[in-house]
Amino acid sequence: MAAMSEPSFRESVDMMFNRAVQVMDLSPGLEQKIRVCNSTYTVRFGVRLRGKIETFVGYRSVHSEHMEPVKGGIRYATSVNQDEVEALAALMTYKCALVETPFGGSKGGLCIDPTQYEEHELEQITRRFAYELIKRDLINPSQNVPAPDMGTGEREMAWIVDQYQRMNTTDINARACVTGKPLNGDGIQGRVEATGRGVQYALREFFRHPEDRAKAGLSGTLDGKRVVVQGLGNVGYHAALFLSTEDGARVTGIVERDGGLWSEDGLDVEAVRQWLVAHGGIKDYPGATYVEKGATLLEAECDILVPAAMEGVINLANAHRIQAPLIAEAANGPITFGADEILRARGKVIIPDLYANAGGVTVSYFEWVKNLTHIRFGRLERRREEARHQLLVDELERLSADRGWQLSPTFKSQYLRGADELELVRSGLDDTMRSAYGEMRALWHGREDIADLRIAAFVVAIDRVAKAYRSKGL
Repeated sequence: MAAMSEPSFRESVDMMFNRAVQVMDLSPGLEQKIRVCNSTYTVRFGVRLRGKIETFVGYRSVHSEHMEPVKGGIRYATSVNQDEVEALAALMTYKCALVETPFGGSKGGLCIDPTQYEEHELEQITRRFAYELIKRDLINPSQNVPAPDMGTGEREMAWIVDQYQRMNTTDINARACVTGKPLNGDGIQGRVEATGRGVQYALREFFRHPEDRAKAGLSGTLDGKRVVVQGLGNVGYHAALFLSTEDGARVTGIVERDGGLWSEDGLDVEAVRQWLVAHGGIKDYPGATYVEKGATLLEAECDILVPAAMEGVINLANAHRIQAPLIAEAANGPITFGADEILRARGKVIIPDLYANAGGVTVSYFEWVKNLTHIRFGRLERRREEARHQLLVDELERLSADRGWQLSPTFKSQYLRGADELELVRSGLDDTMRSAYGEMRALWHGREDIADLRIAAFVVAIDRVAKAYRSKGL
């Protein structure tokens, strides 16, 4: 194994795909159709900034159109290249199929360091990039729907929507051309936290099954479990925050670009995040041990490792030193194919990115539906639900008055409150994560030729894509 060369991100995705199709009954032609990326558009455009023209390179890749629109984020990073974008588009196809969101897979990227530009400059760049994609229907509510990714967020999505509306003034569904928009711009409650929340729900679901916990050598619940999180961006921050404040987990390690923090007693995730935002790094954060070579904390003793930043952080160089018995892939592709082989041979359990990272696209789907229906979730039924609950509470209080019984104030306040948009979104996400996990573990435990959750996830996803293509006559 030591002699193996490290595959690229795209090669890792293809190799994981190949592992799955070996246990499936697909014709060679259909297998190839599902594997290949349908198309990639490369754009080079100029923007006048600071008295001169700068040329930028961007990509939008469409992996599979077995369902439309296709879906996938746009990332801003200097590491963006065609291979990375195509690998991420492929993962989006399988991710959407696994959690049953009716999208094909796509991805976009702009080769840029967003920290090097002022806000008004980023707006110019984003609008021009969006213009290049929109005029080719690579941003369109019925054909291709982007979302935020690394280096982008609500702000960039708002600029893209505005650009689309300027170019398509009669499209009544224009607001659905991207997801991850700000709330005041037809976004949806719970979208910012969605991927991190999905990681939490994935781990909760894993811990509901004693047989699955036993495979990782773990017992009990998430309460008290030691967690190391790599990357305190949007996904890692929310996952760490929810696991520590709602499930009682102890975040003992946080890895960032400029090092790592360690505390056996557990770190205050919110305080670390505020320090990171204020100082641009975690160095000098008080109340924890600073580790200059932060990546070494990936190898620290803990119960759950959550890589939540870049792809390939667990690779052939460090896989044999990873101590965590359970790894939840909160990022896309954080474990290379070679590292995956090593970790499985060592008995580590991996909750794969196809599943653990799917919270974002699931809530993006809810936002897209909200935009197409032009009404927020809960608006029609919430007060009617409260009124029906009030009828029941009034009747219970009438019947119990003679017996001296009383409904507790806590029960009444919780029962009488109709579900708002955020509660409905979280309910939908929880249901999605539970259903998808059930599909995976049924194969994991039910078939001897499916050795782990990653193969199970790929098999479920590829089978759904194959059925969609067959129904089209392919």
